[in-house]
Amino acid sequence: MKKIEAIIRPERLTQTIKGLKNIGIAGFTVSQVVGRGKQKDTQGVYRGKNYKVTLHPKVKLEIVLSDYMVERTIKEIIASAQTGEDGDGKIFIHPVLEAYNIRTGKTDFDIDDLANKES
Repeated sequence: MKKIEAIIRPERLTQTIKGLKNIGIAGFTVSQVVGRGKQKDTQGVYRGKNYKVTLHPKVKLEIVLSDYMVERTIKEIIASAQTGEDGDGKIFIHPVLEAYNIRTGKTDFDIDDLANKES
């Protein structure tokens, strides 16, 4: 199993989720995050005062899936989230040694069957 962490623009989240559902990815976690990379600083105004924005709002998607789904999922995230501008984000891949179902306490071997279990 692998864990995909994708940091993307918030405005691309809905499109990315639709793309993931189209390829059968039903289980994922979404977090609001801030960060910086090559994207330039911007100016903001708060209560009439200018300030520099050095950390940009992003969304982090975390997806755990079987190895055979990784390449297809990466391609879909790129296709859905890419604008071609600085700040589009990054994708990181991590190995997952084990997964457990909290309800049953058993090892979760069927991580990719989430789509089949939804009604």
